[in-house]
Amino acid sequence: MSKRRIYFAQLLLAASAATMVGCASPGIFSSLVDSSPTSSFDVSLIDAPQQAATPAAGKSETAAAAEQDQSSSDVAQVVFDDFGYASDGQVTYPETMVQVAIPFDGAAETSTAVADANVSSAMTLADFEALALANNPTIEGLVATTQKAAGYRTQVGLRANPTVGYQGMQLADEGTDQHTVYISQTLITADKLELNRRVQNEALRAQLFQLEAQKYRIATDIRVKFYDALAAQQRMKLIRDFQSVADKGLELAELRKEALEGSQLDVVQAKVQKNEIDLSLQQAEIRYAAAWRELVALAGTPHLQSVSLQGDLPQTEGMLDWSEVAATMVASSPEYQAAQTRISQARANITRQCVQPIPNLDFQLAAGHDNATDSGMINVQVGAPIPVFNRNQGNIAAARAELVRACQDALRIENAIKARLAAVSREYDSSLAAVSKYSNDILPNAADGLKLAETAYKAGETSFVQVLVARRTYFDTNLQFIASQAQLAQARARVDGYVLSGALEAMVDNSGDDSLRGLTFSQQ
Repeated sequence: MSKRRIYFAQLLLAASAATMVGCASPGIFSSLVDSSPTSSFDVSLIDAPQQAATPAAGKSETAAAAEQDQSSSDVAQVVFDDFGYASDGQVTYPETMVQVAIPFDGAAETSTAVADANVSSAMTLADFEALALANNPTIEGLVATTQKAAGYRTQVGLRANPTVGYQGMQLADEGTDQHTVYISQTLITADKLELNRRVQNEALRAQLFQLEAQKYRIATDIRVKFYDALAAQQRMKLIRDFQSVADKGLELAELRKEALEGSQLDVVQAKVQKNEIDLSLQQAEIRYAAAWRELVALAGTPHLQSVSLQGDLPQTEGMLDWSEVAATMVASSPEYQAAQTRISQARANITRQCVQPIPNLDFQLAAGHDNATDSGMINVQVGAPIPVFNRNQGNIAAARAELVRACQDALRIENAIKARLAAVSREYDSSLAAVSKYSNDILPNAADGLKLAETAYKAGETSFVQVLVARRTYFDTNLQFIASQAQLAQARARVDGYVLSGALEAMVDNSGDDSLRGLTFSQQ
């Protein structure tokens, strides 16, 4: 073998060895393998130029990597400045919603700490909202899908890697052999990579809106179930208070019978009322226990021990203009905004598919030595596929159909929001009317009726049975008042939450994929 052949073989071997060493470098390969999916990830809606990762000034690569690992082990945060996220990782919510950082790692420890801090004291609605937003698995899952979309957005905009190689010709004919080293590159035309990023950027925005909608779903479900449990707790308190009255009534009926001033009928009626009250208390306790289990499950802390709840059921609420509420809700609902973003994504995809037939350029430059002439040589090669048979017509038709589907889906979501709001408006108005009527008329009249019955009984003008009836009426009206208050609070929570629910339903993953990049380079 000639010296030049040995020389070029050594060059090729050295290049291969350098590539392998670079891949095995701890600063590159290990950081990719060991990187945790829970590390901090910045998802900005504005495409920023790629910057090479460099160690901080005055620090070694090892020290910089150690600081990065330490920061990744803390509570990770996703920064979405345009979607209710602050730069410090705090999630901003509407006026009545709690603010809480979303942890990736250590969620169980966070929930345990919060739970331990509240075991010995009453828990408020804000406590449960904080627990739910920190521990509900759908939040972390949707953050992950958003990171996926951001990763795909980066991937679809990457240029093709250049190809470097060696070519030897006429090797069997020593003295006339030719040796060249070449580099080839695919040049992308029609700004396809930027159009790829635009399509995937809309997918990222849609996932951000899905994340925002999920926060409302969780908050709404927590509020609805909290008010259910709070109403059950107030029922138990009311029943226990009335239970002592029923016990005294039974004792009085028995004493009157012994004194020959009452009858066995009075005793039987008093026992019936006491048994009914005991049953009502048992049912209220069962309902509270079930409501508590569901509440802590929604909060992501199913093993949290039952404690008392601190809060108030509404005494009144304002009347709402449902036409105005519907218009405002549709315009600002994250569920509807996600649908509109998917329409923008479909439009961007049409634009991208229409430029696909424009051919890319394959450029190759080679330099080497011709032993026959003992002189150097340079070769240049440029080629492009001719879009004769494949003009991407199938993908263009599919993209247009997807736009139609996305538009119809947005219309479906708009109608679904209005339909759900109509059902909630019925509950809201009816419960508001009930709360107002009970507060202003029914409860005062029931209290007056009880006083009159007791006064008449003491004066000997009515029977003991009438007193029992008056007491039962007053008891039932108070229970109905609590039920109306709970229904009003739950209806208001659904309105504030854009009539979204389903805190533990399956997550929507429309993060997309990197197929546009493969389409960009295939051209076939």
